[in-house]
Amino acid sequence: MKVLVIGGGGREHALAWKLAQDEGVQQVFVAPGNAGTARDPALTNLDITDKAALRAWAQAEGVALTVVGPEAPLAAGVVDEFRAHSLPIFGPTKAAAQLESSKAFSKAFMQRHGIPTARYQTFTDPAAAHAYVQAEGAPIVIKADGLAAGKGVVVAMTLAEAHEAIDFMLLDNTLGVAHNEGGARVVIEEFLVGEEASFIVLCDGEHALALATSQDHKRLQDADQGPNTGGMGAYSPAPVVTPEVHERAMNEVILPTLRGMKADGIPYTGFLYAGLMITPDGKVKTLEFNCRMGDPETQPIMMRLRSHLTQTLLSATRGELDRVTLEWDPRIALGVVLAAAGYPLNPRKGDAITGLPADDASRMVFHAGTTGQGGAIQVSGGRVLCVTALADTMVQARQRAYEVVDAIHFDGMQCRRDIGYRAL
Repeated sequence: MKVLVIGGGGREHALAWKLAQDEGVQQVFVAPGNAGTARDPALTNLDITDKAALRAWAQAEGVALTVVGPEAPLAAGVVDEFRAHSLPIFGPTKAAAQLESSKAFSKAFMQRHGIPTARYQTFTDPAAAHAYVQAEGAPIVIKADGLAAGKGVVVAMTLAEAHEAIDFMLLDNTLGVAHNEGGARVVIEEFLVGEEASFIVLCDGEHALALATSQDHKRLQDADQGPNTGGMGAYSPAPVVTPEVHERAMNEVILPTLRGMKADGIPYTGFLYAGLMITPDGKVKTLEFNCRMGDPETQPIMMRLRSHLTQTLLSATRGELDRVTLEWDPRIALGVVLAAAGYPLNPRKGDAITGLPADDASRMVFHAGTTGQGGAIQVSGGRVLCVTALADTMVQARQRAYEVVDAIHFDGMQCRRDIGYRAL
């Protein structure tokens, strides 16, 4: 069978890499892909991004399954387009994808359906937002209501940072947010104390199947310093997600979300990522929803997955996830992101990348912001690569990943040296 993966980042490289290993998969196309998917003989890049053109191509090629990686095509309605022509596709509809594309929609949904989350207010008027922050004090969290490629959240530890974030999001749009209808809007939330974890499930509208637990590192610099990013590394499994936390996440967050979406007339299918705050007393609160797998969490998770991903996702498109079980490699997978100079606000493009190793089953370099130019590979985005390794212990996984990191070079390369420290 032929499989299509929509997207061009590290998450899509990892998904395509895993799908290509499945028995019965003849060819995996990645639209548009990157330099990493281009150099993998099992994958074929496809230079089409328009949703109608992609749908027409998939029809003509007889594609058996399409998997949507990033948020932008989901928010643009690519799933609706494919379903209107009876093409199997895994992802939420445009209406359901509002759980990610609109923080205001998501927070109101959680409040309406009793899903635990932080106290919040929504603002379009900068003066009112500034007054609210001044009254509430810091630390406080400012979120852009729109797609921002993982950079639309500012955890302001001081009032000055909070006021600056409001201006960035409502006046200057320095973060490049894709505003929703009605223009710029921010959600301002109380600051929650605890440890964050990524809880990612597959959904078919009725049922949810949890993937392996994972935890990422959002801040740019070691010891969780510096600005928030889309993620500087991740590992799986995440010890902070104990069996008790796992049960609470399913029963208090995931299943009520599926029931609530169905009750609201927009059943949810696709990957669902709940960013959770696990409080010191073991309770969970929902920080955010993403309507896709996390990046860089996907890379370690795919390294550990032993089951047939293609058949699992096809079962999901048929509403049969309750018949599926997943098998996981018991080893630990850890991924280190290498980011461009100037990331996250002003990533520099065009720097040449050298030192890339040959991939193997236990040590992969997944590409994100890369492009091929005349046989050379260059930086083309903020997060450039994710070096991911499997090993029996966290210490060994870190050592194996950083051995590869230390061999790779591009000018201005940024990476954290402490990925996985929370689990040690």
